[in-house]
Amino acid sequence: MESTYSVYESEEFRQMLTDASAMKEPPVMDGSLRQAWFIHRCRSILSDREKALGRKLTFCVVTFGCQMNERDSEKLRGILKLTGYLEAASEDADFVLYNTCTVRENANVRLYGRLGALSTIRRKNPSMKIALCGCMMQEKDEVERVRTRLGYVSLVFGTHNLYRFPELLCRCLLSDDQIIDVEEKNDLIVENLPSERTYPFKSGVNIMFGCNNFCTYCIVPYVRGREKSRDPKEILREIGHLSRDGVVEIMLLGQNVNSYGKGLPGEVTFAKLLREVEQVEGIRRIRFMTSHPKDLSDELIEVMKDSKKICPHLHLPVQSGSSRLLRIMNRHYTKESYLELVSRLRAAIPDLSLSTDLIVGFPGETEEDFLETMDLVRRVEYDSAFTFLYSRRTGTPAAAMEDQVDEATAHERFNRLLLEVQTIGRKRSSRFENTVQGVLVEDVNRQESGFVTGRTGHNLVVHFEGDRSLIGSIVDVRLTKAHGFYYVGKRVVHASE
Repeated sequence: MESTYSVYESEEFRQMLTDASAMKEPPVMDGSLRQAWFIHRCRSILSDREKALGRKLTFCVVTFGCQMNERDSEKLRGILKLTGYLEAASEDADFVLYNTCTVRENANVRLYGRLGALSTIRRKNPSMKIALCGCMMQEKDEVERVRTRLGYVSLVFGTHNLYRFPELLCRCLLSDDQIIDVEEKNDLIVENLPSERTYPFKSGVNIMFGCNNFCTYCIVPYVRGREKSRDPKEILREIGHLSRDGVVEIMLLGQNVNSYGKGLPGEVTFAKLLREVEQVEGIRRIRFMTSHPKDLSDELIEVMKDSKKICPHLHLPVQSGSSRLLRIMNRHYTKESYLELVSRLRAAIPDLSLSTDLIVGFPGETEEDFLETMDLVRRVEYDSAFTFLYSRRTGTPAAAMEDQVDEATAHERFNRLLLEVQTIGRKRSSRFENTVQGVLVEDVNRQESGFVTGRTGHNLVVHFEGDRSLIGSIVDVRLTKAHGFYYVGKRVVHASE
């Protein structure tokens, strides 16, 4: 996006900032009021330093990984802006924060590459502060590497105490020592923290944190912790705030949204939450991810079928088409039960777009296992699929398994699968040619002057003639030409407009 949008604060947090400004000491009780106090303290520290330097101090947040991390980074940017920092366009800044991912090894490699590239900038600005947070910082070996080899990193914290960032930032600003504050577990959910949304008209909303599934290849439960669901009243209150702030589309986020509500009092389910979210005025589109196939209920299918706001797009990770491998992966479904679930979904929602995740080269994968995956892809006909080479993550059961697939075989299978999913995806996506679809306009087109870019409810990218006044609007567009996974269209102007 070209523009930078102002920080979003709930009415509750604005009041906390007012209350905290009158306190000489931070509240003892952990929570958002305590963090509001530290935001005020950081403002004072930064103000003094800016007067001494004769300029504003800047920050840059770099995000690796999933949409959960993207949402976390919005909160981190919001906090930094409230303390008085200005956002920089690059890592040539006074405070650089990397929000890390560790799902695959290449994310770790990319982080260390970025840190190495900072050496020139650090020489020009010796007072630069560098911070690391996120999933990778929940790994003890990685934290120890930072402690022993990367002394220039000022601050390290993990996923469980992200809400304490104002407090940790304050400590970091007042000390030249390396601060490492990583918790192994924290069941506290802190509400009402500020954020700076990437888009003013759409937003992610966390409905739960952590994961209980322990798939044998996945490190997420070890770095994000066990599942904990937010109170539905707090979720609905946040969505109400967002709607009044101009948001028309929300993405409900969780590692497995289908298990939302477990552990909460009363009969709370994801389907029931969706029914409540749909009643929020001003919200016109609802998306969610990620859905685990084993927990996708008939109740949820009915809610999706009857809804006028839930987008007809579902991300349903399958990982493999081999029932043998699915059992070893601890996925708790078979190829046959997954296909049966897809049949029920498409019977209820015939126009549904399906996307998925696929892993190639899982330990012990034979050619027969791989062909089962190819067969499933052909039978389901996904609109799109994210294909990944298996990444060995230390600490997961799969990392210690025998029969690790050799790199050459895994790459050869990956290329075959990628070609298949792309061929099918192009065919599936083209079915909307010459139809009129609602498109949420997200930005001006960077390649074609006089064009804007948006997405349909089926999550297809569309380019069409228009100007930035359309950004944030949902407009009807005739999809005139399919180009693989995007469309060129023409806006349909109604007589009432």
